Amino acid sequence: MPKFRAVVVGPGYIGPVHADALRRNGVDVVGLVGSGSDRGIARAEALGITPYASLTDALADGPVDCVHIATPNYLHAPLVLEAIAAGTHVVCEKPLAMNAAEAEHLLAAATAAGIVHAVNFNFRFYAMPRQTRDLVRSGEIGPIRLIHGGYLQDWLLKVSDWNWRLDPELGGSMRAVADIGSHWIDLVGFITGQHPVEVCADLATTVPVRRKPLRPVDTFSNKALAPEDVEERPIHTEDYASVLIRFSGGAHGVMTVSQVSAGRKNRLSFELDGTDASITWNSEHPEELFIGRRDRANELLMRDPSTLSPDARLVTEAPGGHAEGYIETHRALFAAVYRDIANGTPSADPAYPTFADGLRSLRVGEAIARSAAERAWVPVPHLQGGR
Repeated sequence: MPKFRAVVVGPGYIGPVHADALRRNGVDVVGLVGSGSDRGIARAEALGITPYASLTDALADGPVDCVHIATPNYLHAPLVLEAIAAGTHVVCEKPLAMNAAEAEHLLAAATAAGIVHAVNFNFRFYAMPRQTRDLVRSGEIGPIRLIHGGYLQDWLLKVSDWNWRLDPELGGSMRAVADIGSHWIDLVGFITGQHPVEVCADLATTVPVRRKPLRPVDTFSNKALAPEDVEERPIHTEDYASVLIRFSGGAHGVMTVSQVSAGRKNRLSFELDGTDASITWNSEHPEELFIGRRDRANELLMRDPSTLSPDARLVTEAPGGHAEGYIETHRALFAAVYRDIANGTPSADPAYPTFADGLRSLRVGEAIARSAAERAWVPVPHLQGGR
């Protein structure tokens, strides 16, 4: 693969994760775009990357093959459009945009430009969910009747916990569903080929007032601040959601997401109940896949490339017993993206989530919001041409 040049926009938590994964793939990270603040410059210098105050400056300073956008959500659309206008390929964090209408515009622009476009739904690139997908496709568990699970975290448990995602002007009108529920929706759709067609949702803001720091703090930092360093702010986005779902293939299910579940650091879990067996996985034990049986012994399958399906082996490198996890998923996702960049155009069936997948996620999220407001079942708009 030729040597590629990438720019990462966003010096917060996830931007450096992108930079690290790109470097592992041999991509030259030529710039880290921040606010131009001392904090952003310090982060770039610590990573050994040239700091830039704007994407415009970074793009003007030499050829760039791909822009990785890892900023607060309200900046996604303008940055994606700037990158497209410059003729670069784009990887964007989720959610793709602030709303589905904005995402439709981005998908249309990227398609018209013929660029490679991806959304960072990295959970598709854990080996054991890939193995699950192949087991489902092989008929190992039979037709799927139930799909259930969720995504639980505790990093916004306390009144004193704060992050830009709590501000609707920066993150959008939905938070837990858009931030982490989107990962679950995308992953189970990728595994099963079934997508939500109707939803019935319950949302709750369990911490109605929070203490906002008067100075910046990093995501997941949990830094203690003095009373004079905070101000009280009312919260209008959800900490919790439970959603009944009817899927396109006839399965029924439920998703629960929470950012206020003590002890759950980053637990995405799913259980697929088929007519012949069930499969269970969670991201806090990513090396293990539980296969449940009625008439014979249950199985606990451990990640080991020598025993996995060909597709699962594509996203794993370490031998069995040498744990892989969250960081490695980004390396595998970006490797798939840059294979298409090497060809100069998206493949007919991209091996990574695209803007179409980002649009589907936002349409499901908006249906969830409407359902909670109306206290009723709500259909999810069909995505034409989606996967």
